[in-house]
Amino acid sequence: MVLDPSPFIDEGQPMSPAEAIDPFAPVQLGPITLKNRIIKAATFEGMSINNKMSDAIIDYHRAVADGGVAMTTLAYCAVSRDGQGAPNEIVVEEGAAGGLAQFAEAMHDAGAKASMQLGHAGPVGSVGGSNRLAPSKVFAPQAMKSTTPATVDDLRRIIGDHARSATIAADAGFDAVELHFGHGYLVSSFLSPKLNQRTDDWGGSLENRTRLAREVAGAVREAVGTRIAVTAKLNMSDGVDGGIWLDESITSARLLDDDGTLDAIELTGGSSFENPMYLFRGEVPVAEMAQTMPKAIGMAFRLTSKKFMKAYPFTEAFFLDYARQFRAAVDVPLILLGGINKLDTVHQAMSEGFEFVAMGRALLREPDLINQWIAGDTGASLCIHCNKCMPSIYAGTHCVLVREEERPGYNLWQTINPKASR
Repeated sequence: MVLDPSPFIDEGQPMSPAEAIDPFAPVQLGPITLKNRIIKAATFEGMSINNKMSDAIIDYHRAVADGGVAMTTLAYCAVSRDGQGAPNEIVVEEGAAGGLAQFAEAMHDAGAKASMQLGHAGPVGSVGGSNRLAPSKVFAPQAMKSTTPATVDDLRRIIGDHARSATIAADAGFDAVELHFGHGYLVSSFLSPKLNQRTDDWGGSLENRTRLAREVAGAVREAVGTRIAVTAKLNMSDGVDGGIWLDESITSARLLDDDGTLDAIELTGGSSFENPMYLFRGEVPVAEMAQTMPKAIGMAFRLTSKKFMKAYPFTEAFFLDYARQFRAAVDVPLILLGGINKLDTVHQAMSEGFEFVAMGRALLREPDLINQWIAGDTGASLCIHCNKCMPSIYAGTHCVLVREEERPGYNLWQTINPKASR
């Protein structure tokens, strides 16, 4: 059972009208200026070619850049070959730099900043032959085998890989990098008291478990200086028994804040490794996901899905109660994520001291939603939280309610990869 947050909840004190913040006014994020406070969240596009950029990915992000967001986040980008979370993700190597520069230039031409989500998937990784590095040996149900405990040499290499990849991003013209410290990926798994059973300097106490996050953030900041913004996506709760929860994750956030290496923290939760629907909320697309798998695996998935794909009802701004605890505890700018579909919610986030909001599914449904709001149409997003976009990631991520010919990036991807499942 996941602990109830009520002992920690502070309802917050909204600002007076005189203090109200305009979410569409320019604002600083570290060394860069954003034209507004709305960021396209990192959502895997599923359209890379040989682990590199494609025109389809650029088209996909160009739609939300044209649609009014201040910054769009390229996702997920692995810092090394063994850091991939799924086949054919972008791997940030020198050979990928040319395509990355084209992406950044296209976003700038559309009036938006470009961010890149960087990380090592660790136990989440599903690449064939991957060692699935983790803090400790645990069973990985996706691969039906155990993870491999990372050695200190592995960790030092991966810290360096983050710094190298961030440098490539900055050199390619990106304005920011988002370090993936959530969702059961490698750094997140080190934070977890359930997954991290180490007895060395990288496990045990919370300070030791936070060490990898702090060293990655420090190495990246040292590598890029003030050329670009550096943010991190941090789990508030893993959503699993024995995982990290508010009491510890707030302390980890304080340690990162004290280090001064981050320009903002994006607050998230859940685990792609153990409990993915904790992040998404809403309908669970079991049948659609099973159809993307080989027949035997799909049948097994249907039988076990209730354990792995737990159902959580969708509510607007479903992480807000948790996130308030961080706003009260740290000084670093915070990015509110999770079920933001209404302009009123954006105003509420600003009134409670959140500097930015990040949006995913709502912009997949309506890439121009922000421009609609700016123009005065303040209706809620048309997203119905069916989550049928989740199984589409290997066919080119898209909203199934958008007509095929209008899906950003989708037509280009189908031309490039006509065998992709629809």
